[in-house]
Parts: sequence; C-alpha cells; structure tokens
Amino acid sequence: MRALEQAGLLHSRPSAVTAAVFDHESGFFLPADKVQVKYEMLRAHVVDGISVSTAAAQHGFSRASFYLVAAAFDASGMFGLVDERRGRRGPLRLTPEIVAFLQSAEGSGATLADEVETRFGVRLHRRTVERARS
Repeated sequence: MRALEQAGLLHSRPSAVTAAVFDHESGFFLPADKVQVKYEMLRAHVVDGISVSTAAAQHGFSRASFYLVAAAFDASGMFGLVDERRGRRGPLRLTPEIVAFLQSAEGSGATLADEVETRFGVRLHRRTVERARS
C-alpha cells in the first residue's frame, strides 16, 4: 500500500469498489490500486459486456471518468491508465534569451511583459517578469 501511495497510484475511493473480482481474499486484486481498478473496469465492459454505467459504478468511478479512462487506454495502452503527472505541462516560456533581456531592461513588470510579447512573441504575466528580474 505504501508503494502505491508514494507513486500516486491510490484509488481515491477504494471503499466504492464493489466489483466481484475485488471481493476475493487472494490479495491480488486490490481496490486501492487505481491502475488495476481502471483496467478491470474497462475489462468488465469490453469482455463481460457490463454497461458503462454499471462498470463505472462498480469500480468507484463516474460514467464520465470511464470514458476518459477508455480514451487514455486507447491512446496509450496500459500507460494511459496511470494518471498524468501533476505540474507544468509544457515548456517554460522564459528562455535564456528572454531572461537576459528582462534583467538588462528597465520598466514595470507589465510594461516589460508587453515588450516581451512584441519582441519575442511570448505573452508573460507581469509577476513572471518580476520574478525573473529578482
């Protein structure tokens, strides 16, 4: 359980998992294992023919979540069942060239943000500019 928690793979509502496969005391099927629960939810629908609503409810997910899980699985296979990493999704907007410009320029954060947009085509918030200058 600790390993699942550290990896961010704990199901937020393991008590809501009522699917029969998780009733066994073998210890193999863990309702707290979010990836396993997602996989079994998809399998219950595709292989066993259980409706989406029922499969989602039996595995502690909403119907909308079922479709998100299914799309992620279709796109990425088993890797799609692992939640996306939290945090920044794209590259930083502050390139070394922009930082050098900001550190050598004078003016308010808002003024410099406008200059960066004009000169580099990158829109920055005034606070981002102020942080880059300090």
